[in-house]
Amino acid sequence: MDPDTVRDAWRERAGEYSPAYYAYRGPNETSAVIREALSARLDRDAAVLELGCGSGRHLRHLAAHGFEDLSGVDIDPGAFETMRETYPELASAGTFHCGSLTEVVGEFDDGAFDAVYSVETLQHVPPDAESVFGEIARITDEVLITAEIEEPTTEPASADPEVNFVDDDTPLYYRDWGEIFGSLGLTEVDVVRGDRDTTRTFRVAD
Repeated sequence: MDPDTVRDAWRERAGEYSPAYYAYRGPNETSAVIREALSARLDRDAAVLELGCGSGRHLRHLAAHGFEDLSGVDIDPGAFETMRETYPELASAGTFHCGSLTEVVGEFDDGAFDAVYSVETLQHVPPDAESVFGEIARITDEVLITAEIEEPTTEPASADPEVNFVDDDTPLYYRDWGEIFGSLGLTEVDVVRGDRDTTRTFRVAD
């Protein structure tokens, strides 16, 4: 699978799994799990970055509960158009970056964000871009949260047990995020298993 083809598919996404689709659905159980994990460990003025923020439904949930310094990265410019239409206050108050994770994350300073989190985003990073995981650890000052699908919820559509396909152009890689970020020096402090996602919270070593 050509990584450029995958990135183009995300930039041009429409219908199911598009920014408008998620904006319509609004915050969900995962939004609440992330908010609770952040609230237990950080003040409301903490700098928080979402990787693959889409139209901002999880960030909007954090804003509604008092978090003030919110940022997001997404590859799809249409996501930010939808955000401006659906969550105009968030779009005005937050800081947002349009580009792939590999393009954007490397530009941030060490420890730039008190907290960084992802929701079903890192699972789509192709093997040849896995160096971005080290960059994510580098920019996280205190707390990292991953809410990702770690194992098949249905019979894989691929002969490879470590990858499935959302559709023809969108691979989903099953990874052990505890092992990955543990090897990068972060300490796992909590795990919440949902129907689809496993949400892991990591602390950065002092």
